[in-house]
Amino acid sequence: MARGKIQIKKIENQTNRQVTYSKRRNGLFKKAHELTVLCDAKVSIIMISSTQKLHEYISPTTTTKQVFDQYQKAVGVDLWNSHYEKMQGHLQKLKDVNRNLRREIRQRMGESLNDLGYDQMVNLIEDIDSSLRLIRERKVFSYFFSLFLFSQKLRNVEEIHRNLVLEFDHARQEDPHYGLVENEGDYNSVLGFPNGGPRIIALHLPPNHHHHPPNHHHHPSLHSGGAASDLTFALLE
Repeated sequence: MARGKIQIKKIENQTNRQVTYSKRRNGLFKKAHELTVLCDAKVSIIMISSTQKLHEYISPTTTTKQVFDQYQKAVGVDLWNSHYEKMQGHLQKLKDVNRNLRREIRQRMGESLNDLGYDQMVNLIEDIDSSLRLIRERKVFSYFFSLFLFSQKLRNVEEIHRNLVLEFDHARQEDPHYGLVENEGDYNSVLGFPNGGPRIIALHLPPNHHHHPPNHHHHPSLHSGGAASDLTFALLE
């Protein structure tokens, strides 16, 4: 049964169009490879699909640039000249912008002022004043924002302190000996300040602590987690 002739027009269905493109592209590349091997030809094919995907075939014996160079030589045209001229024009514009910016920087530093007219000098002074106002505004905003952050931290610390006092009072109500130490020396040695900063810890004395004789060195237990009756204070950095 003979294949029906396909009408050459755009395939409207996108899926069918992509499938047909893929199949025919592979067939075209296969023919190009056969020409390269059988006829020692230099073949270069560049294809861009409707989805802007680039597909390329180049004979193994050459490069794309060599093919373009041979094309220019055979046709007698320069494909790169107009592009090079556009690049040169763009480069010159960038150089002009860079030169003007450098001159403005020098003028703002008090240099290269002899070439300025009266109006230009007035504009320069206005620009500098405007820049100074903007810098002051941003600096003031930065100060107020820092003050706001410090106030927030202070309120957080005060809230932590209030919670700790409430928890301590509650613990003392349940256990009158909670947090007591024998003397000031033991208290300082127990709390200690490791790593150069204060730490808040929980002290819990056994119920029979007051029965020990004065010469019996019995230190309170230190807890960092412990039972439900122990009070654990947050460490403040």
